[in-house]
Amino acid sequence: MCGIAGVLNYTEDPEKLISAMIAAIQYRGPDEAGIFVDPSIALGHCRLSIVGLDDGSQPISNEDGTLWVVYNGEVFNYPELKADLQKKGHLFATHTDTEVLVHLYEEYGKEFLSLLNGQFAFAIWDTVRKELFLARDRVGIRPLFYYQSAQKLIFASEIKAIFTDPSVPREIDPQALQQIFTYWTTLTPRTTFKNIFELPPGHFQIVKNGKIIEQSPFWSIPCYSDENCFSGTLDEAVEETRTLLNDAIRIRLRADVPVGAYLSGGLDSSIITSLISRNFNNKLRTFSIGFQEADFDETPYQRSLVDYLGTDHTELLISNQDIKDNLPRVIWHSEKPLLRTAPVPMFLLAKLVRDNNFKVVLTGEGADEVFGGYDIFKEAKIRHFWNKFPESTSRPRLLEKLHPYIFKDPARSRMILQKFYGVSNADLNDPCFSHKIRWDNTRKNMMFFSDDVMSELSGYSPEGELQKRFPAHFSSRDALAKAQFLEMDIFMSNYLLSSQGDRVAMGNSVELRVPFLDYRVLDFAMKLPSKWKIRGLNEKYILKKAFADIMPEQIINRQKQPYRAPIRELFFSGKSDYTEELLSRNYLKKTGYFNTVKTCNLIDKYNKTDRVIASETQNMAIIGVLTTQILHHQFVENFSRQPSNPISLTKRIFK
Repeated sequence: MCGIAGVLNYTEDPEKLISAMIAAIQYRGPDEAGIFVDPSIALGHCRLSIVGLDDGSQPISNEDGTLWVVYNGEVFNYPELKADLQKKGHLFATHTDTEVLVHLYEEYGKEFLSLLNGQFAFAIWDTVRKELFLARDRVGIRPLFYYQSAQKLIFASEIKAIFTDPSVPREIDPQALQQIFTYWTTLTPRTTFKNIFELPPGHFQIVKNGKIIEQSPFWSIPCYSDENCFSGTLDEAVEETRTLLNDAIRIRLRADVPVGAYLSGGLDSSIITSLISRNFNNKLRTFSIGFQEADFDETPYQRSLVDYLGTDHTELLISNQDIKDNLPRVIWHSEKPLLRTAPVPMFLLAKLVRDNNFKVVLTGEGADEVFGGYDIFKEAKIRHFWNKFPESTSRPRLLEKLHPYIFKDPARSRMILQKFYGVSNADLNDPCFSHKIRWDNTRKNMMFFSDDVMSELSGYSPEGELQKRFPAHFSSRDALAKAQFLEMDIFMSNYLLSSQGDRVAMGNSVELRVPFLDYRVLDFAMKLPSKWKIRGLNEKYILKKAFADIMPEQIINRQKQPYRAPIRELFFSGKSDYTEELLSRNYLKKTGYFNTVKTCNLIDKYNKTDRVIASETQNMAIIGVLTTQILHHQFVENFSRQPSNPISLTKRIFK
């Protein structure tokens, strides 16, 4: 895994600019760096060497040097693709998957993207056509951002690399804040910053003469009509699930360095770890985190699986202070405000991996989205069930079973059920029914926005952007299929795989690989009937049925525990620290994003008692305010265009 950057139609010293861009994200690829410069373009690359250790320096070209590539990612089926290309007469100078890309482009043009099974973001420069080809993997595991001025286009793996160009303005976008304070993240292609865009997952882009002449999808989240869904038996579906996931793991173990695995104690990482241990590597290294706060800790389940499989395991106990201390570093890497602290422990977990000299780990991300694991899916199912008999008193109580940590007070529970979860026929007809409660609840925190921000938002509605994303057949799909699409399209790519995935892992020079998001696994799962994903309130039913024989019963049958990290008491210990400065009345006025009176009243609530009693919505508000202030401090007010560690180039190519 690596970092890439490029400037098309540069006007500055190209070597100086591209070197600064790569230096800004050198943690993505600390092993070596290279650049390519011709009269039209400068390309840069910093490398985390995993495949082709001895001959994988980038940029890499085809045989005659007419195509040049910089590449961040892995194409896991590259040996098979390379063999086919060699049969067609292509000559290879390296043992890397990188070189496969230029030969595929040479052979098939933009159609070659459908052949790739991997996680990637790359740029190919055609020196003959003077065209730049950019592409990003199907589900957006790897990031790619760009900025366009009159004639110049700048792209990079991270926004901070783009900001090293002095001509690029740095300004937080109020419309992005509204999206984050609604959906928990921005809607691609929008980013937190004005005029900085993200290439959407599953898209390519062609740039000529500094202008984007085409941006199109080569893949989209499957949304099948009834006649195209899986028509086999449950047993056949179970067998196909086993086959596909096992092969997805097999090809993701391809590397010239050791590969480890995350182990959370939940079903998904347990399946991955068990399959690796049984079929590929019985000396597997596993890594996990535990929490000081018992409500969030899963170490007993992790240790039971370690004992069962006999993995070589390393765990890290994370304190509240650890989360507080590292939040600014996570914001620096994520480049957006957060409404949760959950990415911080994942940052520390990746650091643990790197400290143990591992560069690659497999993870269980994607299983909940693909196989129906989230509580929000079951919640929507219960509310549909309740609506068939609105007068029922027993049906809504299923929500208490789903959220026992919310419904502790019986009298209050009845009130919450009726007011918060009650549903009308109009609600059921809303295509966003499953997520509307979450979004409406989060949106309440816009009350903390300043008058200036609200004025800029006048007439803007993020729902308009959202509805344009709905695919064909969406309205005819069942409730679970709709909910899965929303979760994958909005939250998975832009938060789970970004702020909680690539950004915190690559901040420690660690590559994550996600077998559940192999496009073959995802495509097959989206064809399955909803009843095989959630049976009653038993989530991921087909996964449990497929892999019950290779894991302890307590892992298969444990109640799902969503991955969360503490918020209460983290940031208001009474000690003078960065939170005191960034949340001060003066600094809130200076940045201008939030209403000073309302925000300070909320902060006072946290400061008044040793034991904070706050709602989940208020917790999101305080983190959202704090992380927006951190982001402004880091990127708008104090951004340094000169990295503290200038990069050492190991490969220079000038044309």
